[in-house]
Amino acid sequence: MKNNITKNSLTITRPDDWHLHLRDGTALKAVLPDSAHQFGRAIIMPNLSPPVSDSSAALLYKQRITDLLTTDSALNKRESFEPLMTIYLTDNTTPEMIAEAVADDVVVAAKLYPAGATTNSDLAVTNIKNIWDTLEKMAELEMPLLLHGEVTTSGVDIFDREACFIDQVLSNIVERIPQLRIVLEHITTKEGVEFVESGSTNIAATITAHHLLISRNAMFQGGMRPHYYCLPLLKREEHRIALLNAATSGNPKFFLGTDSAPHPQHAKESGCGCAGIYTAHAAIELYAEAFESVDKIEMLEGFSSFYGADFYRLPHNIDTITLHREEWEVPNSLEFGTESLIPFRAGEKLHWKML
Repeated sequence: MKNNITKNSLTITRPDDWHLHLRDGTALKAVLPDSAHQFGRAIIMPNLSPPVSDSSAALLYKQRITDLLTTDSALNKRESFEPLMTIYLTDNTTPEMIAEAVADDVVVAAKLYPAGATTNSDLAVTNIKNIWDTLEKMAELEMPLLLHGEVTTSGVDIFDREACFIDQVLSNIVERIPQLRIVLEHITTKEGVEFVESGSTNIAATITAHHLLISRNAMFQGGMRPHYYCLPLLKREEHRIALLNAATSGNPKFFLGTDSAPHPQHAKESGCGCAGIYTAHAAIELYAEAFESVDKIEMLEGFSSFYGADFYRLPHNIDTITLHREEWEVPNSLEFGTESLIPFRAGEKLHWKML
């Protein structure tokens, strides 16, 4: 549909989130309403503990999500929210496991975390050479590979991990298996943008709202700001601008993926704080703010509602959402089971509101 834009409102096809952390148990119950309220579908990350590493585990996880969608009173208006399940690749993921996942029609993609790259990634792939046969089977069956694109080599500067991954790992994957469909998730650098732009139509990328809105300076403004700590890390301003230009360009290779990642307040504000930023409480409003900052609000619908669905070969959603120009204050904290969760932009004003 053609988006309906006035000075004070924006109506678009309901968006999808192509990269989302929902956690499990009481944490899942706490955060699921935020995503279900805004999005039609979401790609659900498999890095639970233990990870979702095969189709049977994915089916059980999906059932826990859908059970909440149909029984929780906070969700009864959005029962149609669809979780799209993924499996977590390890050194022991076999081609047969990929074939089984495709045959079971539960799993839509497989996620590659380099071991040690982020939350609950210790059991992930230690060397890409260990899963060449598995990746070839994925290409054969047209299952997308979702990449956390960072190397974890100790000698590589943490701000250079994405660029090194593209040069040392991703380029080799593309050269060896050019037919493999790849999403380079939550890109953070101009190198990431350039690689996706120059690649084939099999290569796409998701971009988060927080990487569009803030640079690494935000982590150190007035002191150490643990609630701006995420992986991949925020980068220099030049990289933020490159991401913003890509997201608002109308290039269908770039689409919405929040990487919304909730952690309890005490786990963020500790001597070794967890990586992750929670944005699901105001995801589409934050993207609207980013797009409006460069006078490209009219490009939001394609980025958020069409391009990801097209890459995953799924139909567009048929209903709409409306954002109103309305100033409101993000709560200082949210309930997170028996804990508290600090959302992105806590205590600050936003200027778009989805009702």
